Amino acid sequence: MAENRFEMMRDYWRNEFLKLDHDELISRFGLECDGEKIYITYYSRKYFIDLTDGYIAEVGHSENEVPFGPLMSIYHLFYFSKPHAKVRGEFVPFRNVKNASPFAPNFEKSVREGLAAKFDGKKDLLISACEKLGGRKIPQGDVGYIFYAFEEIMPVMMVFWDGDDEFPAQANILFDADITDFLHEETVCCIGGDLIDRLVEMSGM
Repeated sequence: MAENRFEMMRDYWRNEFLKLDHDELISRFGLECDGEKIYITYYSRKYFIDLTDGYIAEVGHSENEVPFGPLMSIYHLFYFSKPHAKVRGEFVPFRNVKNASPFAPNFEKSVREGLAAKFDGKKDLLISACEKLGGRKIPQGDVGYIFYAFEEIMPVMMVFWDGDDEFPAQANILFDADITDFLHEETVCCIGGDLIDRLVEMSGM
């Protein structure tokens, strides 16, 4: 049943993508295009979108199915982004993202608590993963980095405090205050979750 739902959502957004002005998207986001495919990088992983059928695949691994998070984030960037959207340069927690409050409990549990639990006692592994993913170090928490979900247009801040004998590990992921000018508010959960997945992958855990 879950697989059928995934396929239904993928095909719905694939068809919505085909209705969009692809030349305008290429120009607006400064994307590479070879006439048949648009290329976009998401958390340092390069994907292409076929202009004839709207399917998304990872460059060099087109046989692999793209997970739900990256798939929806890419489609939704193209569909929901406002023509003149710009980052504000102010980071806010998920609960303060416009219209995101209904999704905050799930975000807290799956993303914030998930990140803290995975790297509790593994600060050095997290630092290594952040460096490998191309994060920019900042002086916040025990580990603080800024990443770009999409190159140069969607900054995401990750801050981690390692646990000790008195307190468990804590973590937070913050987003640009105007991220919903680029995405649906629910999709911001995917942006946070996919960052954790990529950090876990880079850590080798």
